[in-house]
Amino acid sequence: MITMSDGMMSKAATMEIAISRNGVSGALDESLEQDLQQVMVSGPNLNETSIVSGGYGGTTEGIIPTGAMKGAMSQQCSSHSALTAEELNRGLAVEKFDLVKKWGINTYKCTKQMISERFGRGTRTVDLELETQIELLRDTKRKYEGVLHLARALTAHFYSLVQTQRALGDAFSDLSQKSPELQEEFGYNAETQKLLCKNGETLLGAVNFFVSSINTLVNKTMEDTLMTVKLYETARLEFDAYRADLEELSLGPRDSATLCRMEVAQQNFQSHRVKYEKLRGDVTIKLRFLQENKVKVMRKQLLLFHNAISSYFAGNQQQLEASLQHFNIKLSSLATDKPSWLEEQ
Repeated sequence: MITMSDGMMSKAATMEIAISRNGVSGALDESLEQDLQQVMVSGPNLNETSIVSGGYGGTTEGIIPTGAMKGAMSQQCSSHSALTAEELNRGLAVEKFDLVKKWGINTYKCTKQMISERFGRGTRTVDLELETQIELLRDTKRKYEGVLHLARALTAHFYSLVQTQRALGDAFSDLSQKSPELQEEFGYNAETQKLLCKNGETLLGAVNFFVSSINTLVNKTMEDTLMTVKLYETARLEFDAYRADLEELSLGPRDSATLCRMEVAQQNFQSHRVKYEKLRGDVTIKLRFLQENKVKVMRKQLLLFHNAISSYFAGNQQQLEASLQHFNIKLSSLATDKPSWLEEQ
């Protein structure tokens, strides 16, 4: 295990490993292109800026909010209003230029680090335990998405079956009244189909509840954690990019210009190290809470799904309704013409 260059990272949590790749061609692969697009996608926010006063000969020092600058302008003499407006616009342009410049430098460093990692010319910080948990989460999410897809298909098919049973029951009932010689036979077949339809609607309520809960777990809870993971991975890339920049400067000449650049690089490195460690802690906490929530939710949903399916196909209407009541699913909302999740599509 190789520790971080500044000696401040935990040896138990992180290490640097060289990324090697044999037989690399000159063209970037598809995954690298996607990563580069992700790096480039978040540009500087030029809409939320403060005004740099004195940027081009102004007398006021520092940075002040736009509103405060406008308030001060209203109190100045009208003879100086044109000059003040020009200074204001120039100051705003300077600050936006600085934002674009900073974003461009950061993007360049991260792109350079990413390419260096992909082609085995650089090192990256690795938290083996955390990255294993992240990959497990992504794999779990893919499998749960498969379950969700199948459960929705089951709901759609079963809904069609229930509607067919309802229509068949109505047809039997109508023929029972119009066919005196087969009234009894049509009658009890009509009752059977109506009973199956009622139980089917009850089962649909249980499956809909199952689908809704899995959907929330996959597309809200897990997705929220993965969004934090993406922020963490971006922070890791930035941290390694500025670490590599600092290491490169430390190998150069020790003249006054280089020492000044090293001081700035050290400050940038430390700020990105703090950001990286904070997001690493956030991901660790979210992964732990997600695991606890997943077990709690799935234990309840799998028990509901099992009991409802078993009761329905066993023809046990009382147990089927009792299963839904146990999970506080209202039976009065089940006898609808369409499953609730289908209405939202």
